[in-house]
Amino acid sequence: MRYFVIALAIISFIGFLDAGYLAVEHYRGEIVPCAVLEGCEEVTTSKYATIFAVPVALYGVIYYLFIFLASVYYLDRKDRVILRFLSIFPVFGLVASVWFVYLQIFEIKAVCLYCMGSAVSSALLFLVGLRIILVDYKK
Repeated sequence: MRYFVIALAIISFIGFLDAGYLAVEHYRGEIVPCAVLEGCEEVTTSKYATIFAVPVALYGVIYYLFIFLASVYYLDRKDRVILRFLSIFPVFGLVASVWFVYLQIFEIKAVCLYCMGSAVSSALLFLVGLRIILVDYKK
């Protein structure tokens, strides 16, 4: 189980860095450069980039930081309640990511590389969480 939780910590930290970069650039008023895809500016300045005047990236920062801290807490305390939380909470990140990928492709008609990196992080967190459920269920 320890390795799965370490994987959650690593993936959530990567997601935290990605979302953190986007949040900082939003507050700096800078356009995020896209080297591979050409849609970062369109996505990060679209009407979908904020919810209640808060950048979506900042919600991502909070989400990833929460998973990271819960992972570290579990590794220290071995609290089964936290383990259950870590296995289920990523579902919310996956649902949000699917929604934002949909918006990028079908509404904004542009794709942000950093946003897709966050979506991949969310999907990986979900898969690891699912694996934790399956392994924990067998016990």
